[in-house]
Formats: sequence, C-alpha cells, structure tokens
Amino acid sequence: MGSDLRKARRKLIFLPMKKATLKDAHRSNCPIACSLDLIGDRWTLVVVRDLFRGLTKYGEFLAGAEGIPTNVLAERLVRLEKARLIAKVPYQQNPPRYSYQLTARGRGLAPIVGAVALWGQRNLPGTALNPELFKTLSAMA
Repeated sequence: MGSDLRKARRKLIFLPMKKATLKDAHRSNCPIACSLDLIGDRWTLVVVRDLFRGLTKYGEFLAGAEGIPTNVLAERLVRLEKARLIAKVPYQQNPPRYSYQLTARGRGLAPIVGAVALWGQRNLPGTALNPELFKTLSAMA
C-alpha cells in the first residue's frame, strides 16, 4: 500500500473526536456507529418500514406480523420523535391519541430501508419484497 494511501486512510479513520455534550452524546464521531445507535436495533427499521407502508397509529404497528412488544414500540416512537425522524400528531382529544408520520429527515431513510429489503430478498431464502413498499421507497430515493 502506498504511503499516500496510508495517510489518506488515517485521515478518514482517525478524525479528531469532538467533545460530547449532554445534548449530543455520541460514543464516537463515526457516522455509521452513530446512525446504528439510532436505527440499528432489532425494531426501529421495522417501525420505519411500517411508516413507509402507510401505517400511522399505535395499534397498526402492534398488529404487524413481527409482534413488536408494546413497551418497545412506545420507546422506539419516542426515540424516533426525539431524533426528528417522525412527528406525533394528535387525532383524538379524550382519551389523547396520536398518529405518527415520517418527517423529511425520516423520509431520507428510504434508500436505506430499500437497500436492506433488497439485500434480504437476495440473501435470505423465504423472504419476499412487498412490491408496493419497494415502489414507494424507490420513488423517494
């Protein structure tokens, strides 16, 4: 490996760390690690996928085939809202009920969700793409 390439790789990999604040506490300055901290768990992209499919209400998410537990769903919705990937919109006053929708920032996940879906279809036997979902994701990419 040439000297210039080694230097370039060091610059890409060993960027100076920014100081974390309470408001902005990341474990590193790596965008992959920080993105995975937000959306890389078992359930978050499933919720995002369902939002792309047009689901908007808490009960609709719970009815999914994957069987997300209620406490996990509630935590993921709060996390996605804090990250400004979704917006919570009241649709009923008493008792208070909310619908959820992707923000522009959340819709930016379309290429990622689409890429994961394609990879799964190609590499995990027995999986199938939802053609309507894939059409929606492709249009947004």
